[in-house]
Amino acid sequence: MSKSQVRKDEPGEPDDNTQWIAIEPQRTDAPHPPLASPNPPSFDESQFDVILRRQRVRPPLGPSRKSTTIPSRFLNLSNEFEFAGWGSFINLRLEASDYEAGEARIKMNDGMKILGQFTASALAGNAVLGSVFYALPAVVGVASVYSPISLFIATLTLFVWRPIMEELGSAFPICGAPYSYLLNISNKSLALLGAALLFLDFASTSVVSAATATSYLAGEVALPFPEFVGTIIVLLIFTVVSLSGMKESARVALCVLTLHMVTMTILIIAGAVHWANIGNGQIIENWHNGKASSASEVAKQIFNGFCLGMLGLTGFECIPAYIARIKPGRLPLVLRNLHYPAIALNCVLMTLVLAIVPLESILQGDNILSLLAEKTIGKGMRSFIVVNAIIVLCGGVLTGILSACELLEQLTLDRMIPKSFSRTMPVTNSPYISVISFIAFSAAIYASTGAQLSIVSKMFSLVWLVVMSLFPLALLLLKFNRGRLLRTPNTPFWVVLLALTLVPVVFAGNVVVDPTTAGYFAVYLIAIVFFFSATQNKTRILKWSYGIYDQFPSLHRWSLTKSYGERIINLMRTLKRQPVGILVKTDEINNLFHMILYVRDNEETACVKIVHFVDEEFGVPSELEANARILDEAFPEITIDLIIVTGCFNPINVAALAHRLNIPPSLMFMSCPGPTFKYRVADLGTRIITL
Repeated sequence: MSKSQVRKDEPGEPDDNTQWIAIEPQRTDAPHPPLASPNPPSFDESQFDVILRRQRVRPPLGPSRKSTTIPSRFLNLSNEFEFAGWGSFINLRLEASDYEAGEARIKMNDGMKILGQFTASALAGNAVLGSVFYALPAVVGVASVYSPISLFIATLTLFVWRPIMEELGSAFPICGAPYSYLLNISNKSLALLGAALLFLDFASTSVVSAATATSYLAGEVALPFPEFVGTIIVLLIFTVVSLSGMKESARVALCVLTLHMVTMTILIIAGAVHWANIGNGQIIENWHNGKASSASEVAKQIFNGFCLGMLGLTGFECIPAYIARIKPGRLPLVLRNLHYPAIALNCVLMTLVLAIVPLESILQGDNILSLLAEKTIGKGMRSFIVVNAIIVLCGGVLTGILSACELLEQLTLDRMIPKSFSRTMPVTNSPYISVISFIAFSAAIYASTGAQLSIVSKMFSLVWLVVMSLFPLALLLLKFNRGRLLRTPNTPFWVVLLALTLVPVVFAGNVVVDPTTAGYFAVYLIAIVFFFSATQNKTRILKWSYGIYDQFPSLHRWSLTKSYGERIINLMRTLKRQPVGILVKTDEINNLFHMILYVRDNEETACVKIVHFVDEEFGVPSELEANARILDEAFPEITIDLIIVTGCFNPINVAALAHRLNIPPSLMFMSCPGPTFKYRVADLGTRIITL
């Protein structure tokens, strides 16, 4: 096909502000039908006709705004500010400095993949395997002597989630999951909900870890202040630590996890020896004292324990959050390394507690592992267990803070929240606004529950369940919306449905155990979603604000308020000048149209750059320029530029283009690549928005 040709209107036509775009047909060897044929042309014959598309003439002198006959919605303002300028056509050659910047970005991304299976396991391992300190007391409180059964069933459910997480990780090895999964397979609204749930999950992690650490300390020494004050002090201490620039180290985390596992192994061996020495008298006594009176009551206690037993798996949702730092192919090993120890620790330790410690003592205290240590070895081991618990749980506090900061940084890059959240301190480069905001929210959660660890723990279980439901939901959407994307393994559809079925069942079970936790969960989630929604729809809120301002003419005259309207308009224009890029391969207008619709509905911008990397062998698609001009007229509120870049479509050129256009790769959108595409989405750093 030849390139689009533009013909001005012929004299005598009624509209002098239009022009015609003529697109020549694809040439074939078939003969052209006679021009004077008496019959209408068939479809095969009509493909030879020249397509004329009417379009308004761009002003010849410099840029100008698009015009429309639609009246303004405001009383004292024309609708000109809502319409962008005409787009342009640009042929671009990347410079050496652009390639250097692109290569540096690719090298930096490749340098992030430093975590092997053990160091990667350690980062989330302290949260996963440290959860025994608060999961066991919560489960035994509702399941009594049936707690080992409940915990065993709960830990087995992760076999359903592991292949789901592995398939998603192979398709999108991108940090910030499951938020990043939803962003690439659905719209921004669903991704925003996922981000809100993740943020609440991180906050719950920090609060529960800090409160449990304080509880273990209070069980050993007499604190000069209430426990809730100790929890606040722990949060404040790690706020200072985070602001000082100390970041989580995989090697330090591995050392802490190793200490924890050695301690738990010693406790299990000592407990087994002590059980062999004392016999089954204590476990038989506990069984008679705690067994249910009927079969239905037994099932109820096991089910309630199973629902709360999910606390023993908290932390697994953090692994995909740093998957971009894990070496390729290691994710299945990381999940395995944490799953099997979680089964052993939760089930074996709970059984030993029931076999050695009287049930009355178990139900009265939260430090059940320290009680087990004292019974099996002595007070020295009890003190050591408490120290180990405090170290591991404080590591969980820091993990929550740093994970939340990484999430907020990703949300800033995606323009979901204001750039102010990425501001850093001069010396330490710590994102102080993110840290302080997160700690303030965590403290609000703890205070609103009356400083009750049991309530926060149960709510944490609900949050974790909903976050885990995002993984099968994301995979279901991936199979439907991005089915062509290369990934392994291919999880059976029934496994995805089973995971989606388990979540509401367990969620309902947790709500039945304590209905108030659902209220806390709903209030916190609504608050975060409201905040994220407000930051995502800034221009819409500003437009509503101007509409209210415009209804009061007196505000336009008062000296204190007459400039408000202009300030609101200028702020909206500033927000809409932030460009995004659309990377296209073909000139199919339906695909281009859907991509522009995505930008209009999900991004706060009036500046879109359609980019095509031209290959000398194939050239520029014949209708690309014409279709870009048509879309530029079809969306008067968006300036649509067409940029033809000389070069192949590969990660280095995309990174170089991002440097040249000053657009982050995360704000460059593309269609879903097929199985023959030789690069991964993570290598490009772009976002997939269409099939």
